[in-house]
Amino acid sequence: MSLHITVQQALWFLPFALPICLWVIWSDLRAMRIPNKAVLSLAGVFLVVGLFVVPQPEYLWRLVALVVMLVIGMLANAAGMMGAGDSKFLAAAAPFVALGDFTLMMIILATNMIACYATHRLVRASPLSQLAPDWASWSSGPKFPMGFALGSTLVIYLGLGIAFGS
Repeated sequence: MSLHITVQQALWFLPFALPICLWVIWSDLRAMRIPNKAVLSLAGVFLVVGLFVVPQPEYLWRLVALVVMLVIGMLANAAGMMGAGDSKFLAAAAPFVALGDFTLMMIILATNMIACYATHRLVRASPLSQLAPDWASWSSGPKFPMGFALGSTLVIYLGLGIAFGS
């Protein structure tokens, strides 16, 4: 397996993106909300670090991906398909993904979403949920904290970029 993201890009992005993704995961599980500060921080990481590690024409195309995903996310949010925080996080995460890795990223996202959903529902129904009894996601009914899946998907992708990047 070979990814289009370079090992250098993944090595530079992951240390900055990881704590932000963990913040997003924790916040969405705890409060069913992704803070705007986290989304802006993630976008800021790409804007600054990407400027040094992504070649110029590709850097600009990845910024276009941010805008395209923001528009798609806003439409999905307006249609009630996803939350506003999820939509904004998706847009902020989009430029981290090399265009050639789009199909692989969708496979990672789909697989990880199923794993995160199953994990969340199993923990919610088990005594483990008492480790954080006040988390809103335990009592959210059919709603699912997508930040759990979205944040961990970006971390998985960047980790795979370190292992299998070009």
